[in-house]
Amino acid sequence: MNLSSGKIWPYAISLAIFFIFSACVTSIVVTTQYAPVELSDQYMMNYHEADAQANDLINAQIAFDKNYDFAYIPEGLNLENTEIVYKITDKNQHAINDAKIKVVLTRPDQLQYNMEFENPTIRDGIYSFNDIKLPLEGRWNIIAKVEVGEHSRYYNLKADTRETTVKEY
Repeated sequence: MNLSSGKIWPYAISLAIFFIFSACVTSIVVTTQYAPVELSDQYMMNYHEADAQANDLINAQIAFDKNYDFAYIPEGLNLENTEIVYKITDKNQHAINDAKIKVVLTRPDQLQYNMEFENPTIRDGIYSFNDIKLPLEGRWNIIAKVEVGEHSRYYNLKADTRETTVKEY
């Protein structure tokens, strides 16, 4: 093949297109093997669902907040004996003992450490998840979904085993 005859350009262009296509496919395969980016850390659903239901979620939170007070009782996080405690009362400060609470304790961007809790100890409107052992020190998200009758809401906190403060987001 003579390089000056111009016959090498179609091969070079074809080879370049093949390498670009291969790089795109490789990028997609590699990125799908890591933590799924579509998961929402604010609701217990993927962000497509959260986006589609955004108005319903906001309206449900407003309706819940009109009828109930839901508060995290700060205990802080530690590796050996973490306790997650919430208090639920109606607006007249009467304890609510029949709520359903699901809590997900998760590390940001590391879904393999997710822990779910659904059966708290309930006493006078105080819901406790006890004796939780954390596998790693550092930042954790505490995501709770509470349902009282037909009302529901999500409550999201950021905590750290190295600090005593817990922040709502």
